[in-house]
Amino acid sequence: MAFSGAKIIQPLPLHTTIRSPNNPLLFDPFTSSPFLGSTRTLRLSQSISASQRRCASHIVAVSDVFKEKKLKSNTNLLLTKEEGLQVYEDMILGRAFEDMCAQMYYRGKMFGFVHLYNGQEAVSSGFIKLLKKEDSVVSTYRDHVHALSKGVPARAVMSELFGKKTGCCRGQGGSMHMFSAEHNVLGGFAFIGEGIPVATGAAFASKYRREVLKEADCDHVTLAFFGDGTCNNGQFFECLNMAALWKLPIIFVVENNLWAIGMSHLRSTSDPEIWKKGPAFGMPGVHVDGMDVLKVREVAKEAIGRARRGEGPTLVECETYRFRGHSLADPDELRDPAEKARYAARDPITALKKYLIESKLANEAELLAIEKKIEEVVEDAVEFADESPAPSRSQLLENVFADPRGFGIGPDGSYRCEDPKFTEGTAQV
Repeated sequence: MAFSGAKIIQPLPLHTTIRSPNNPLLFDPFTSSPFLGSTRTLRLSQSISASQRRCASHIVAVSDVFKEKKLKSNTNLLLTKEEGLQVYEDMILGRAFEDMCAQMYYRGKMFGFVHLYNGQEAVSSGFIKLLKKEDSVVSTYRDHVHALSKGVPARAVMSELFGKKTGCCRGQGGSMHMFSAEHNVLGGFAFIGEGIPVATGAAFASKYRREVLKEADCDHVTLAFFGDGTCNNGQFFECLNMAALWKLPIIFVVENNLWAIGMSHLRSTSDPEIWKKGPAFGMPGVHVDGMDVLKVREVAKEAIGRARRGEGPTLVECETYRFRGHSLADPDELRDPAEKARYAARDPITALKKYLIESKLANEAELLAIEKKIEEVVEDAVEFADESPAPSRSQLLENVFADPRGFGIGPDGSYRCEDPKFTEGTAQV
């Protein structure tokens, strides 16, 4: 297996050492890194032992792979026109939708915490647009764009944010709990690490259906999205272990935006290079530039292909950056303005637009038409959500208890919450 567009380390047999100074693709993670948020400064400030250096494996640098591709091929196109326009439209939808969410939040149309995805669109579009409808996605509290990429209508997502009955969870989930059985979006999760066991279970179900129930056409895969802060939690390690042990069809996608709320990733993790944790459990670990959708797609193709072929899980660390604060309640005063400006200059949408035009896959008029179309889609979603009805009182106790009798259902069989006096006195509580 050869991942392109990324650097990768494969799990090695015990007592194996790869030392090939003449190999141009031998990459030493302790001395260099091509990414802006790399650990270069951190590493160089420490002494590196000989045993640490012997841990270095074959890691293919992004630039080397792409140079090699250009030499071997008559074309350097990494996607077709149809694919390019599809990915561009999806990224524009994600950005426009989140910008509108900010407006609606500050106008009082949304409540609670709302976490936006601006800047990270290359990860969602790069992975999810390669999936089949039957494949599953498990998200985090930053889940709106994952749901949109998987095909959940903008109307249903916006209505959920508005707390309306027409939302994908009938208004009961809100910003952090997008779910759609129809589209196999298995939920956004408010607590970090919560979704990883769910995703591992979904991947186990796919393998069980194929190997035990003999459903030969069940080659479904699962994507588990989570952030850098989650990689310090127990569920992460436990599920990597199970997925590797059972060779589950799952891809663990780390959206490393370098900040866990207000804590720098470099300050909170003993070894900030998350991708290196994959080989410890017997799976490939890949680090890719998450601000470049083309490179993300190349890695995603390989990882999804491995999972479909029954070759097991992959850990992919996408180094990306969020352009807004942790949530819309975050004044975002902790991050260095220079750091924010540096990543803003690497906007993944701007980069893709430039590539499409320079590669003659699209012209300005075609891309402008997509932007206009998405603007109308998002405005329609807001109008639909605003005009949609609020959930009925009888919905209060649904999906809370398996059997609400004795608590939510009265002797006559009706919901207690339908009694006008049901909430009497709760304001004082």
